[in-house]
Amino acid sequence: MTESPEERCGSDSHAMALRLAALSHPARIEILKRLSASRCCSCREVVDHLDLAQSTVSQHLKVLVEAGLVRFEADRQRSRYAVDHAALAGVSASLTQLVATCCPTPG
Repeated sequence: MTESPEERCGSDSHAMALRLAALSHPARIEILKRLSASRCCSCREVVDHLDLAQSTVSQHLKVLVEAGLVRFEADRQRSRYAVDHAALAGVSASLTQLVATCCPTPG
């Protein structure tokens, strides 16, 4: 059974809202910047560059992982995190499409 356009729009809207919500906190944006500066980082490496407690960074990373913006990989005793560049680019494309739909250029 195929999804109707309304169902697809709803699920796309939900995914977009989840990702935008994850981006709505300044600390998460800083975490994304830090992760983007290297191929991947441990939570400790992120903490070392931010003025936040380890537990706070862990919680923010969890939100970013759940939103699909950051990939998580267990690496023995350390967890490794990396930006999912395709997912982040998808947020940009979805937002661009939303703006184009809601604010068409005259002409």
